[in-house]
Amino acid sequence: MSRTQLLDPAVGRAMSALSAAAKKGLGDPVLAELVMIRASQINHCAFCLDMHLQVARKNGESEDRVQLLNAWEEAEDLYSERERAALALTEAVTVLTDDFVPDEVYDTAAKHFSEAELAHLIGLITAINGWNRLMVSRRVPPGGYQP
Repeated sequence: MSRTQLLDPAVGRAMSALSAAAKKGLGDPVLAELVMIRASQINHCAFCLDMHLQVARKNGESEDRVQLLNAWEEAEDLYSERERAALALTEAVTVLTDDFVPDEVYDTAAKHFSEAELAHLIGLITAINGWNRLMVSRRVPPGGYQP
């Protein structure tokens, strides 16, 4: 399997700036990590999973919540309504269908987030999906993240 570690520095800086702005604007670092982990699970991005699991744990996220994130709908007692709304939106944006993001998913998220927070949440979901695609397409293995 061929892989490249190369990433244009300007692209990396732009992606990092997008991620940082979206995360800061969301204002909830715990939720931001859950969103980034969930999108990375869907996209099978081992590098991003490794990174964001480390960050979440460092920030005090519980093992139960990270272990069961892949089944968050069934483990609903572990996640707040706001978190579940963000995770549903994460899945809808990550796996776009012919119907795009369903209105009910968007409307539920809009009930739990201000307009600015929702814009930042969608920006964060978009950023992590971009990172996932950059890392998966270049076959960057897990284990290289250095905090």
